[in-house]
Amino acid sequence: MSHSCHRTDRVEERSHRPDSLVVVSNRQPYSHEIEGDGLSVDEPAGGLTAGLDPVMRTTDGTWIAWGDGDADRSVSDEKGRVRVPPDDPSYTLRRLWLTERDVERYYAGYSNQVLWPVCHGANWTVEHAEAYFDRYRDVNERFAEAVVDTSDEGTTVWFQDYHLALAPRRVKEERDAFCMQFWHIPWPSWDGFRRLPQRTELLDGLLANDLLGFHLPSYADRFLDCAAGALDVTVDRDAREVEYRGETTTLGAFPLGIDAERHHERALTVGEGFWESFRTEHGIGPDQQVAVGVDRLDYTKGIPERLAALERLFERYPEHRGRLTYVQKAAESRTSIPAYRRLGRRVRDEVDRINHRFATERWRPIVHVEGYLDGCELAGLYRHADCALVSPLCDGMNLVALEYVASQVDTPGVLVLSELAGAHELLGEWTVSINPHATERFAEAIDEALGMGAGKRRERMDALRRIVFENDLEGWMDDVFRAAATVRG
Repeated sequence: MSHSCHRTDRVEERSHRPDSLVVVSNRQPYSHEIEGDGLSVDEPAGGLTAGLDPVMRTTDGTWIAWGDGDADRSVSDEKGRVRVPPDDPSYTLRRLWLTERDVERYYAGYSNQVLWPVCHGANWTVEHAEAYFDRYRDVNERFAEAVVDTSDEGTTVWFQDYHLALAPRRVKEERDAFCMQFWHIPWPSWDGFRRLPQRTELLDGLLANDLLGFHLPSYADRFLDCAAGALDVTVDRDAREVEYRGETTTLGAFPLGIDAERHHERALTVGEGFWESFRTEHGIGPDQQVAVGVDRLDYTKGIPERLAALERLFERYPEHRGRLTYVQKAAESRTSIPAYRRLGRRVRDEVDRINHRFATERWRPIVHVEGYLDGCELAGLYRHADCALVSPLCDGMNLVALEYVASQVDTPGVLVLSELAGAHELLGEWTVSINPHATERFAEAIDEALGMGAGKRRERMDALRRIVFENDLEGWMDDVFRAAATVRG
């Protein structure tokens, strides 16, 4: 099966990368932990942090982030700085120290109980506590102060995500830097966004950026609607530009990719031993089909809706009983937030109920894995799954869909994908599309995926792999930096 289709313009595009770069994110690329009598270093395992790390090494830049490792202070100087990576120091990591109250109100509070649900259309979970926004603003000020202290005139400052919506304005007040930001989650409609009492402050902060990036054109267009609805701005919808306070912000759509080659190699190199031991441990017969779901335990991921579709599948298509095992890898997330704890209990209860209803002495319909699986083990799980069920209720992109495709190195499987995931715009033509709320159709889609002929499966997976490898993480960064260079002029 073909697996790679490299861009021919990669070398040329890398010339657009800035000479001086400051990255600002909530999450840090390296953390130092106490291990016995010594220290250990947690390195980026994947995703954006792993992708940006080599870029930072080539620019000798600075990465500003929350230092959450229990040994971080002991290895940092008086300004929270440490050179990384430890084995080949190439750039500076500058850590900010957050108190428990900071984490409770800025991170768990405003970021994840206000912005996250509003942007994902889960308005029933929003907690409008003024203290959350006050602390969010305070922490954004501290991030901005660190940027000002670190940067020079003309430095490119790249803010990551929704935790830092206010920081760009503060930086622009002190520095003539080129500011850009990527919003990694969906942007809501004006009807959803206007519920936020702090909407003007958030837009004012984000419009201090010279370039503001989203996954999809539709998210950028919604942002234009919100800016026009909340502020005195001039909007050019064709150019996706906003003129505000005498400055212009350019919006761009850059669908995030993954390190596809790395996932492919992991899937190739992970031994059959992993799958055999996993299958044996969980009682999955060698002749059974396997479906897989890999998610954080988050109410946006549609896990209960997926379980309802599987229950309907076993009701309506009894031939799958004893022949199909669904593996749900669910990682606990944000457990300090009640909505997440409730979801965890609900998922466990539903798995137990469905297993009790359908299981036999020799077969369990659902294997629920809550323990840790590393990147290679996940690649092995993806590789051996006959289909992946990716069914978010709302998702900015959803990288699990891409990871599954990149890991398909044997007999090709089938991707069942929610039309409500950002990745559907990229991959939808070659998937079995579903609406996670339509339980009956979802069950039909799973049956269709499991019964699809070998030729059709191969045609679809070959097309998916071409798309995933052409639109990988390197290409995403090249697109962002090329757009930045154009805006900068």
